[in-house]
Amino acid sequence: MSEVIPSWWVQIQGEQLRQGDYLPGCFIPLFHPEFGKAPETTESIEVREYDCIVLTQSCDLENQKAPLVALCPLFALTAYEKVDPRLAQKGEWERVRQGRIEGLHLLASPTEPDNNRACLAVDFRQIYSLPVGYLQAHARQLGPRWRLQSPFLEHLSQAFARFFMRVGLPAAIAPFKK
Repeated sequence: MSEVIPSWWVQIQGEQLRQGDYLPGCFIPLFHPEFGKAPETTESIEVREYDCIVLTQSCDLENQKAPLVALCPLFALTAYEKVDPRLAQKGEWERVRQGRIEGLHLLASPTEPDNNRACLAVDFRQIYSLPVGYLQAHARQLGPRWRLQSPFLEHLSQAFARFFMRVGLPAAIAPFKK
């Protein structure tokens, strides 16, 4: 008997933005480290195209309390392994799945949820903010697109929050000895 795979994603259409929206092909401006120090550094800004997921709370988007939308890029596992070859080693994606590698989170593929090699890696270490209007127009142009469903949406949000609430202490309590 085969395992029933719950539906991680629902297909939607339109410009309405919510947390968990998968927006492929977003143009992200990347600023050079010397940006703004001299007039010539403002002349060209690199722009890259990323598939992204919306992290701004849905209530803030619905109530127009966020002029900018927080997004993180999504990567196919094979693409991310080219950026970080350590993740291609046996057991590393399992560590990500278990939440043991900070800053990364796995989502099932919208089209192949039972194939873990088709998962998408969310990189919380890369956070971008783009204007609501740009993303609404982009979402409208995409036509049918994917939105993460509950409880997977809350799991993503919780993983994002855990990444930011980490606290590094200057000293720790010594280990207990019997």
